[in-house]
Amino acid sequence: MRIALIHALKHSIVPIEASFARLWPDATLMNLLDDSLSADLKRDGRLTDAMAERFLSLGRYAASTGADAILFTCSAFGPCIEAVARAHAPMPVLKPNEAMIEQAVAKGRRIGLLSTFAPTLVSMPPEFPASVEVVPKLAEGALAALDRGDRAGHDRLVVEASRDLRGCDLIALAQYSMAPAAELVAAASGRPVLTTPDSAVAKLKELLGAGTGT
Repeated sequence: MRIALIHALKHSIVPIEASFARLWPDATLMNLLDDSLSADLKRDGRLTDAMAERFLSLGRYAASTGADAILFTCSAFGPCIEAVARAHAPMPVLKPNEAMIEQAVAKGRRIGLLSTFAPTLVSMPPEFPASVEVVPKLAEGALAALDRGDRAGHDRLVVEASRDLRGCDLIALAQYSMAPAAELVAAASGRPVLTTPDSAVAKLKELLGAGTGT
């Protein structure tokens, strides 16, 4: 199976490839990166028609390469990704967090949503059902630290922010780039932690008839 991975942040590539290597090593991966997507969203402050068309173009290109499924790893672009999914149905086109949201809703009613990218905390909470309470929290400065190559600083800021979510049933890490900090967050918060890459790989594997994970 060929899976097209489309990224708006370069930091997402290593965590999702690591999840595939562990959970579905037989999958063939293709990476598409346009880090101007996240920069332009931050500049504009909202999703525009032009942004949606850029996502549709990326989806068309991915499909043209013979991809069996498309996984977007950028969490702040839900409506744009939904447009791609409609355009390419019935091919599986996954938003980065939808599999994790399904798991989170099954495990708790008060869910801490920890993010390093502020627009995610606008776009992602509406993706949860009304039956749960989403407690958003931004790890301020963490993404900037990662952009400087300071993974340790990023993880420290994520862990510090997670302590404010100790009253939740569990913590969902919104960005793929946050996944390597999951164990540290669990230790600091005392809460179960879900990451987006593992959830997404397991869901894709199931959708494409390759099993439900290991």
